[in-house]
Amino acid sequence: MNTLTEAPRRASEHERRHPDAVQRRKQRRENSGGWALLSPSVIILAVMVGYPAGVMIYQSFTNYSIKNKVQGTWADFIGFDNYIEVFTASDFLAVLARSLGLMVVMSALIIVLGVSIAALMRSLGKAWRTTVSIGLLLAWAMPPLAATVVWGWIFDTQYGLVNYVLNTITGSSDFTNHSWLADPWTFFVVLIIIVVWQGVPFVAFTTYSALGQVPDEVLEASSLDGATGFRRFREIVFPHIRSVLTVVLVLQIIWNLRIFTQVYGLQSRGGVASETNVLGTYLFRQGVGEFGVTSAIGVLMVILLLGLSWGYVRTTLKEEEL
Repeated sequence: MNTLTEAPRRASEHERRHPDAVQRRKQRRENSGGWALLSPSVIILAVMVGYPAGVMIYQSFTNYSIKNKVQGTWADFIGFDNYIEVFTASDFLAVLARSLGLMVVMSALIIVLGVSIAALMRSLGKAWRTTVSIGLLLAWAMPPLAATVVWGWIFDTQYGLVNYVLNTITGSSDFTNHSWLADPWTFFVVLIIIVVWQGVPFVAFTTYSALGQVPDEVLEASSLDGATGFRRFREIVFPHIRSVLTVVLVLQIIWNLRIFTQVYGLQSRGGVASETNVLGTYLFRQGVGEFGVTSAIGVLMVILLLGLSWGYVRTTLKEEEL
C-alpha cells in the first residue's frame, strides 16, 4: 500500500522540482501527436506537389526532350542555358508583360465590381437579393470553356449578337463580318469581359458574407456622425473586412495570372496566338517535347506567383504570432 502511494508522491515532487523538464516532455508529446495527425497530409503533398516540383526544377537545368523520354536516356546538365534562352531567344518578356497587365486590369475590375455588388446586396430587399444571387450563381457555375463558347458566339464575326445590335443602333452595315478577335486589343476586351464576368460572383459572395460581420452598432454610430458613402466604407467597413479582401485579392492575382482556357478558346475562334498569348498558353505552345525550356518557364511562373503572394503570407504569419 505504501509503495502504491509513494510513486505518485515522488512524481509530484519531481514535477515541483523540475517544472521545465516536465513542460518539455509534455511539449514533445504534443508535437509528436500533431505530426502523427499531419503525416498523411504531408505525405500526400510530398507525392502530389513536392515530387513534380522537384522534377520540374531538375529538368529546367537539363536539355531533356522527347528523344530522352522515348529512348529512356538521361538528359545532359546544361546549367542556366534554358533560362538564358527564355529571356533572350524568345518573346517571353513580352508575354510576361502582357500577362501582368491583364492580371492587374482583371483583378482590379473583379474586386471593384464584386465589392460594389456585395454592398448593393446588403441594401436590397429579399426578393431582389435572391434574384441577384441566382444570376451570380449562374455565371459562377458555368464552366470556363462553356462561357468562352457563349461569349465567342456573342462576338462572332458572321452571326454575333454584338455586330447585329451595333448595326441596328447605327442603322448601317459597318459591323457586318467585323472580327473582334483578329485585333489583339479587342481580343483582350472580350477576354476581360469573360474573366471578369465569371470572377465577380466569388468576390461578391465572399464580401457579402464578410459584411455581415461588421457590427450594426458601429454602422449606426457612423451614420449619426454623418459618415456616408465611400468615407463610411473606407473608415468603418474596410478595417473589418480587410483580411477577407486581402485573401480574395491574392487569389484573384494567382487565378488571373494562370488563365488558360478562356485565352485558348478565343484563339481557336480567330485570335492570333502569337499576339495574344499569356503565360499559360505560351507555355502550352512551346516546342513539342522541349521539356527543359518549358520547365524553366514553369519555374519562373512559380517564383513570380510566390513573389506576388509573399506579402499576404508574411502578414498572415505575423498575425498568427500575435
